Amino acid sequence: MRTAELTQGVVTSRDGTEIAYYKTGQGPAVVVLHGSMESARSHTLLAEALADEFTVYLPDRCGRGRSGPQRPDHGVHAELEDLEAVLTVAGADRAFGVSAGGAVVLEAARVLPGLEQVALYEPAIVAEGEPHREWLARFDQEIARGDVAGAMVTSMFGFEMAPAFLKVMPRGLLRRMTERMMAKEARQAGADAITMRQLAPTIHGEGIIVAELAGTFDNFRTVDAEVLLLGGTKGLRGLEPGRATLEKVLPHCRRIEFDGFDHGSSSDPGGVNPTGKPEAVRRIAAEVKSFFKKQS
Repeated sequence: MRTAELTQGVVTSRDGTEIAYYKTGQGPAVVVLHGSMESARSHTLLAEALADEFTVYLPDRCGRGRSGPQRPDHGVHAELEDLEAVLTVAGADRAFGVSAGGAVVLEAARVLPGLEQVALYEPAIVAEGEPHREWLARFDQEIARGDVAGAMVTSMFGFEMAPAFLKVMPRGLLRRMTERMMAKEARQAGADAITMRQLAPTIHGEGIIVAELAGTFDNFRTVDAEVLLLGGTKGLRGLEPGRATLEKVLPHCRRIEFDGFDHGSSSDPGGVNPTGKPEAVRRIAAEVKSFFKKQS
């Protein structure tokens, strides 16, 4: 399989944080914003599928890869500034976002000028009133004492990502399973790989983003951009009601649900996405490409 040829660049966000990105392809610019426990390189297969007709920018959201750290007041506002910096250097009026990155892209379509088309895969926008912040204190304590596996278990339940069979398992067993998974990934990782252990601290920021945007569905009635809203029938169950609501409130929205696809289906296989399949990425990319080409 051919791998996309990526060049590197850096842009400075409004607060001075450096945001690194990869770039590939030719044609109108598209910015791809990755999701939780991912980095810029998590969507190289998607970028490759778009690169024959679009110039694809793959930024590392702050705290990942070559980008600067998350600032103490990290939240949606900081993410919007970082994304705006990349959109500006790219000259892009199109963006694709996944999970928390998808939530940021949709908020950007609401508040930033210039975005005309956005494609979203399972954006992490949920109902108001759910306990989105309650788990963060425990998560932070576990990270601070080096218990990364325990923190990841905490976040899994905090984000309501745990399937039913895991909810009845002892927490200690889940922690040991997670530790073994991270150790295996570290042994197999290449020299430039960004591992789960390295990415784990950024989960706090994802929790803040989900909490800040929870219950804001009515705000998106003012979005002028065309929206392609994507998800999978085996995706995160807690995010499906949000897609159903967004489909109703967004003025210019087309929704597609892929049969059998899960939350990681738009991302490269490996790491935290062991069930990923290249053919799923290609199917999603084909829909995204067709959607973006309507404006070309």
